[in-house]
Amino acid sequence: MVVPSPPDPLRAFVRLAVDQGVLVQGHHHRNHITPLPPRPAALLGRDPGESVTVRIPRADALPVVIRTWPDETAVLTAVREVLPGVPRSLARWDGGTVQTHVAGVTLNELCPDGKPVDRILVEALAGRLARLTQVRRSALPPLPVTWPRNGTDTRAFLRTLAHRADVQIRQANWTEFGGLFTALGLPEDALREWGERTPALTRRPFSLLHADLHRDNVIVSEGPDGPRLTCVDWELASYGDPLHDLATHLVRMRYPDAQWPEVIEAWAAAVREVRPAAGHGLSRDLPHYLAFERAQSVYPDVMRAARSLARSFTQERLTAATEAVRRALDTAAQPLRLARVAGDGEIERALFRWCASRDGGGPRPLAGAHRWSRDRRVPERADFPDAAVRQALREEGAAPAHRVFKGTGHLNTVVWVPGAGTPVVVRRKLPQDCRRERSFLSEHSVLRAIERANVRVAAPRVLALGESGSRDPFAIHTYVGPADVDRTPRHPVDGLLPHEADGLVDQLCALTRVHYRQLDPVAGGGGFYGWLVEQLVALVAELPAESLRRARLLGLPDADRLRRILSRQPPTERKPSLLHGDLNPWNLVRRDDDLALTIIDWEMAVVGDPLYDLVRHLHLTPTRPEIRARMFRRWERGLPPEHTRDWRQDWRAYRRLEAVRSAYIDLDRLVTGASLDAPNVRRAIDSYAGTLAVATGALGLPVRRLSAGMRERLRTLAP
Repeated sequence: MVVPSPPDPLRAFVRLAVDQGVLVQGHHHRNHITPLPPRPAALLGRDPGESVTVRIPRADALPVVIRTWPDETAVLTAVREVLPGVPRSLARWDGGTVQTHVAGVTLNELCPDGKPVDRILVEALAGRLARLTQVRRSALPPLPVTWPRNGTDTRAFLRTLAHRADVQIRQANWTEFGGLFTALGLPEDALREWGERTPALTRRPFSLLHADLHRDNVIVSEGPDGPRLTCVDWELASYGDPLHDLATHLVRMRYPDAQWPEVIEAWAAAVREVRPAAGHGLSRDLPHYLAFERAQSVYPDVMRAARSLARSFTQERLTAATEAVRRALDTAAQPLRLARVAGDGEIERALFRWCASRDGGGPRPLAGAHRWSRDRRVPERADFPDAAVRQALREEGAAPAHRVFKGTGHLNTVVWVPGAGTPVVVRRKLPQDCRRERSFLSEHSVLRAIERANVRVAAPRVLALGESGSRDPFAIHTYVGPADVDRTPRHPVDGLLPHEADGLVDQLCALTRVHYRQLDPVAGGGGFYGWLVEQLVALVAELPAESLRRARLLGLPDADRLRRILSRQPPTERKPSLLHGDLNPWNLVRRDDDLALTIIDWEMAVVGDPLYDLVRHLHLTPTRPEIRARMFRRWERGLPPEHTRDWRQDWRAYRRLEAVRSAYIDLDRLVTGASLDAPNVRRAIDSYAGTLAVATGALGLPVRRLSAGMRERLRTLAP
């Protein structure tokens, strides 16, 4: 019996069930088990005293599942044709349902997760999944309009699953958790790209799927011939490839690894009995469904771990949540092709910031959640006092994903601080293994030197430096992106426009007027090019063994031979100045005044030959010949001779050095997968074959022509 709104007797009964019934918590419902009083029993057509289950959706349940139909009532009716023991829906309304109660205990109570399940039970469960292939399509509710029209197009079905997971799980929770996902290295388009990579699959006839058959959804009771199994909680039921049901069952039942072959064989045998075509291509296609289950589950697992901290923000819970997130990331890393998996420390700090921004939420907040200690190298500023720093740190963990930017060296979060008058950026250093090149000057010292010099260089100002409550170092800079912080900063990724080229050159010239000796007292003694060569040689010598092996195979020299080649004909010594050191397009932010560009990310700054900064920029940025010539002319006119002499004969030495550096660093990133989520790195490795040819040619070595097979291996080196 279906009623749109319970009449008074039923409404009173529902209140009684909620107040006095036996509560069994589910992931998405609160199940209240209670006997039927006479009046509700008559209304529902049942015997007085019979136990029923009142299912009320949990208001605090996260949207972390794929739903095909809005409720399970019609599904239960259809399933009873082949599985008579499933619950019967007696009444439903917008706020819940009343169902017949299935007596017994859950399989999880008898055989907890991770323990092997008795073979008889495995075969019984396989038989129930197989029988779902006999449910008539006409008995089921209408499917969503986006569902595959062809009832055997398994590839379209799997892509539909990926799309719905992205919409119903990832997008539905992006506002609350997107910043956390980004901080953990989960790209916004990961599920969508996974769906686009779905290969051709064997065609199988679609059928009804339970889609959530785990140990808590199996009720075990005593029957005349032994244990009787009843599958409950059909709210996630779907219609599609039966292999999807097998995959979700394998993963969510948490069978021991050694039992998987037994479960798969039991399912295959059961399907052969009732609908043989449903098992075609099993061994070839099952891994794709398992990969999908592991890929999409990272989002629910991360969200549940983060939400667990809201109940009790203690160190013990934080450690447990960190372990849960790390397992989820490890599991999803391969199917989602994550560039790298965050370590425990990085995960814990991200969770700490996310939860601290919500005041902990529980009765026992973690001590020091909002405390921070100042690094006295950057004293308190009148325009950004300690209270503003605390507010910025509080807002950091709650920032939406589009205000969180992850580069090769830092995690940057844009936040609004009331009263500050401008948005600011909270910068967190990423693990050191993300970058092979060393830093030599403190970024905060460089930016303070630029600010004190009062030169026309558009760079952020340092507002604070310190360590937050999670013992996590941070810096706070002024934000130099668009006035509307919800707009994405614009970078000259396709090269500079003429006025931008002029503006950048003028700023490079202005850098020569910054007092560099306070940053590097021993600078200016000569030998800058030789120092660069030694830094590159040391970098090559310290590369991992596999990266070095690949370099040898591709014809790149070892460290000693590289030193000998690059040390020939060093360039002229010029008067040194402060250099940015890494002027790639993503370190330049477009602006709408005569400066044209703001220069960010100064952690690679050095003191040396000003020609090097310009040449490195031209190497890292797509530049048309006329723009390159324009920049060289303006640079030469804007500086005195002691900074520019002999530049025409020397600039190619720096270009050769940078081409060689890229050949080693980009190969190492391909092999190790480091920093592949950074856009400048992604673009560099996509063109690696050209980089290798330029580097070997610049070294005077034979240019190795890459075969099609080698090009493909290079393209697929990254994990």
